[in-house]
Amino acid sequence: MILIAIGWALSFQRRIGLDLYPQQFFAGILFFVLPLAFLNLPARKGDPRVNVPWVDVALALLAMGAVGFVAVEYPRLVLMIFARPVAIWLPGIIILALLLETLRRATGWALVIIITVFLLYALFGDLIPGRLQGRAQNWQLLAGYMAVDSNGILGLPMSVASTVVVAFILFGTLLGITGGSQFFTDAAMLGMGRFRGGSMKIAVLASGLFGSISGSAVANVVGTGVVTIPMIKRDGYPAHKAAAIEAVASTGGQLMPPVMGASAFLMAEFLALPYSQIVLAALVPAILYYIALFIQADLEAAKLGIRAVPKSEMPAGRTVVVGLHFVLAFAVLIYLLFWQRYQPERAALWAALMLCATALLIGYRGRRPSLRALFNAFARTGHSVVEILLISAASGIVIGVLNITGLSFNLTYALVQIGGGSATLLLVLSAFVCIILGMGLPTLGVYVLLAALVAPALIKVGIEPIAAHLYVLYFGMMSMITPPIALAAFAAASIAQAPSMATGWAAMRFGWSAYVIPLLFAFSPTLILIGEPAEITLAILTAIMGVWLISSALAGYFSTALSPLKRVLFALAGLMALVPAGALTGGQAIDLAGILLGAALITSEVLRARRAPTPEPGL
Repeated sequence: MILIAIGWALSFQRRIGLDLYPQQFFAGILFFVLPLAFLNLPARKGDPRVNVPWVDVALALLAMGAVGFVAVEYPRLVLMIFARPVAIWLPGIIILALLLETLRRATGWALVIIITVFLLYALFGDLIPGRLQGRAQNWQLLAGYMAVDSNGILGLPMSVASTVVVAFILFGTLLGITGGSQFFTDAAMLGMGRFRGGSMKIAVLASGLFGSISGSAVANVVGTGVVTIPMIKRDGYPAHKAAAIEAVASTGGQLMPPVMGASAFLMAEFLALPYSQIVLAALVPAILYYIALFIQADLEAAKLGIRAVPKSEMPAGRTVVVGLHFVLAFAVLIYLLFWQRYQPERAALWAALMLCATALLIGYRGRRPSLRALFNAFARTGHSVVEILLISAASGIVIGVLNITGLSFNLTYALVQIGGGSATLLLVLSAFVCIILGMGLPTLGVYVLLAALVAPALIKVGIEPIAAHLYVLYFGMMSMITPPIALAAFAAASIAQAPSMATGWAAMRFGWSAYVIPLLFAFSPTLILIGEPAEITLAILTAIMGVWLISSALAGYFSTALSPLKRVLFALAGLMALVPAGALTGGQAIDLAGILLGAALITSEVLRARRAPTPEPGL
């Protein structure tokens, strides 16, 4: 499956004279994905899979037959969708049913229930009163449309997932096999371990680096948290806060380029913009997110007197330096994306090739991967992408229903009416909708839902399209750390053996910036690098100061402990400094007032600390 995806990304089919519809390729990928899901995923989550039951073998063969038929006969079938022959609606029903079952096994019931509601709306939308009334569809037409049309299962999400996402997941898998993931963890430890609260800073940096390519908040928590959470707890940090800081750092990986939970690639397709433009727009908000988290980690460490990581636990510098060749692969990726304007999947494949070459020549920690291990990366990638490909195929159902029923227009109109045409009210309302819809859903599924349902309403009231899409992505991702269903926070809590809800509330406090920054770039896109260079520079600098002040207020500490009044003043100054000058009327005056108040507060705290020095460990 992975080799076929790579061949398609490199246009191999054209070189051998094979003319295919893109949907035939997507169906070819689904031909492997559905059987893989039935053979690997048990019907009940948690059951051990020692032997494959005959029922699952039969379902796998049925899936191959139905999808294989669509793939081979697609040029003929695509012209007959609205005629509703049995050759279209029968395989359509089989594919829909099997896709929903594999999706349930992979992700649970939440996404299956949402998609089922959409399908029921397509069948009975005419029974809903008011503005949300839709055009009811014949069940045979609906089944065929979803299975064959380019706006259904074989649509845009599958296009992105089966090319771009597969290439980047392969790159990430090779990074793990060659020792690159270990290098970045070691580099984070070497860089941050010697400062106060080094274990927390290691968690922030390592999770940010790993999360930017892993594409999953929960996988990030599990991958890095098993190392960082025990280290943080051992330094004397409360278990629920150790879990919370790891969860927030891991969730931020969904917002940090280049992968952004695979949403960046789909966003580029939805907005018809170059992928590089999406990355640049997402970069500053993501950096502000990690600055806020890093400052809080530092101040919490100062408040609790948590010292640096013991030298005995630090990796040797000369060992880590050898791994700098891993950075070369990222340099190749960035160069090809931004300077040579390569397609993302091709840039990722060249970067993967560079990674393999340097790993075979140099290695890391005295080990080099074998050729067999590198070849096995294809199989590991295949297993890794099954879930995201299932989600992508299912996301096509949502887009198909929106197109065929007119729900997209109706929902946009209804949201704008509820918001009364007010951008502020609509943004707040949308934030709640995004968090609720995002609860329990994987990254890509969250983004597709929100991009289709909420983003158009925001664009309708004047929000920049790219700001609207980043806005829904941010608030959709915040469901990962927002109780009552905070998957990343709860995963971290289980590792830390901490109370789940206490971890969730602490994670919300550590991740406060992600609830505020989207509102700012929605009102003033300078924070997503849209505007005059001077305005953008000023907005970034004042935002950094605002993040620092608010983080100090939340930690209750600057150079010494802050009084309740000082915490309020720090928070007020930070909020005023955060507001971009062009966000609202009088924004420049608010910005200036925040900067002056913040500077006065910082000066007073520094002077107070000098008059009454305390034996804090050095930064």
